[in-house]
Order: sequence, then C-alpha cells, then structure tokens
Amino acid sequence: MKLIAIEEHFLTSAVKNAWKKTADDDPTNKLHFGEIENRLEDIGNSRLQLMDETGIDVQVLSLTSPSLHNLGSESIGLARQTNDYIAEIVKKTPDRFQGFAALPMFAPKEAAKELERSVKNLGLKGAMLCGRTREKNVDHTDYWELFECAERLGIPLFIHPQIPQKAVRDIYYSGFDEWTDLAFSTFGLGWHYEAGIQFVRLVLAKVFDSFPNLQIILGHWGEVILFYTERLASLNRVTKLQKPFLDYVRQNLYVTPSGMFSQNYLQRSIEIMGTDRILFSSDYPYQYRPGREARNFLEATPLSKVDKEKFAFANWERLISTK
Repeated sequence: MKLIAIEEHFLTSAVKNAWKKTADDDPTNKLHFGEIENRLEDIGNSRLQLMDETGIDVQVLSLTSPSLHNLGSESIGLARQTNDYIAEIVKKTPDRFQGFAALPMFAPKEAAKELERSVKNLGLKGAMLCGRTREKNVDHTDYWELFECAERLGIPLFIHPQIPQKAVRDIYYSGFDEWTDLAFSTFGLGWHYEAGIQFVRLVLAKVFDSFPNLQIILGHWGEVILFYTERLASLNRVTKLQKPFLDYVRQNLYVTPSGMFSQNYLQRSIEIMGTDRILFSSDYPYQYRPGREARNFLEATPLSKVDKEKFAFANWERLISTK
C-alpha cells in the first residue's frame, strides 16, 4: 500500500543564515544541530534510504519552522528561491517527493502571488504556514487575500507550530534552565497550543464563513483542539458564526499524526472527524526512528483496507486533486 507522508521537513543554508538575524527573538534554531541538522539539509540518497527503511514511499517537503515568518522584505526573494529549489527536487524525483510552498508572510500580497506561482507554475501542492507572523495572527484581514487564493486554487494550507511570542514564553514557559525552557515552549507543549489556537482564531474570525471551501491541515492529531472539542463547542453560545464550531472542524480541517504513532489518538480523531479527514505524516527528521515504524503503525491500525488506504494516501490525493 502506497504511503505518503505530508509533513516532512528540510532546511537550506540560505534560510539558516537569514534566521541568524532573528536569533535573539526566536531561539528555535538551537534545536537544529548534529544529526537533525544534517538530515534537514540532505534531500538525496541518505533521505531516500531512510524513507525506504521506515516504509514511506513519498514525502511532501516543507521548509521547517519558523519558515520565513520572522523575516522582513528579504523573505520575498527567499521564498521564490526556496520554492524553485523544492520544485527542482520534485522534478528530478517525482515518484518520491512533492512539495509545500514557503511564503513571505511579512508581505501578504506577495504571499498570495507566490502561492499562485508555486501551485500553477511549479506544481507544488499547497503551502506550509507557521501560524502567527511576528505580532500578527494568521486570521488577520491582511491574509484574507491569501485565503481567497488558496480556496480558488483548491489547495490546502498547513498550519505548522512555531515558538510562542517571547512575552508568552517569559510568563508561561520560563523559570527553569535554558534547555528546559526551550523544550517546554516548543516540542514539549508550547508549539502545539500555538498552532491549535491559530485554527480556532480562523473559525472565530469567520474566515471559513467567507471561504467555506478553504482547507486547513494541523499536525500532531489536531494540535490539542480535537481533545477539547466539547469545550470549544460551547463557544456557540456567544459567537455569531454561521455554523456550530464542530462543523468547521469536520468540514475545513484535516489532521495528521506528525510521527505521534498512537492508536488511541487515531481513534479519537476518527470519532470526531471520520476517516475522510485523516492524513499520514512522520515529521521527518524530528520524529524519525528506525525499525520500519511508519509502515508498522499503518499496518497495525484496526481499520478496514479502504480506510487504511484513505489514511495512507487516498485522502491526500483527493485533497490535492481539485486544483
């Protein structure tokens, strides 16, 4: 059974050098060292061998967090350069790689233009966003042109975690040692609340009321929000949305495991959203573990053959076939 993993990351030296300008505000780059750094930068035989070892046939490549979100006007040219780079890799190995565009979110109109170019001219399958851009949340009206473009093109936007703002980190995620603070505010917990809240904001800002066919993807089994849908549904009492909150979850959201290979989380997601809105991912290289783990997780799921195919590749191919 074909297995397509849709949240698989890379990093270029040009982006890494640009990040150095924001290192004081965003310490995420400290997480990219050693074997992780080497695997992020390699999209060649070594990556293909590890894909084969874990049982993944296709990776959908995306620039790792925080992507270009913390950069200024230089992000416009860097986005074009990065997306051309992804497209060239896909062109050389189309049976093993697809790609998400990186966007210059500092310049919203340019972001919409770059999304259109990346999809129409380069054949990329959507875009990877990292939620907030500096102080501006993703639901800001400046980005509604981007949402219109994504809906019109029929492609998904993946909201990937990034580190919370420094003021938030100082209040909620500090007080220990440097590495504990960093881990707590990123992969320990902070990333996941940050990304989940961005989707909730899209709902509350009525983005999906204006763009009802816009499709969002969240990793890590929905970045916490699927486990609080009962509480989020209570927002119906005070909001003036066109539909109940849970309808937006079931009609505008897809979720993927990001290497959190938990049968319990899979079943919880299916109970809420159904088998048509689950996608597969391994969060390479961050969650890579040897031993055929990705393939083993798929094969161990108590799903029918049809539903396993949906999870493994069919839902993804249906999602991107509308463009």
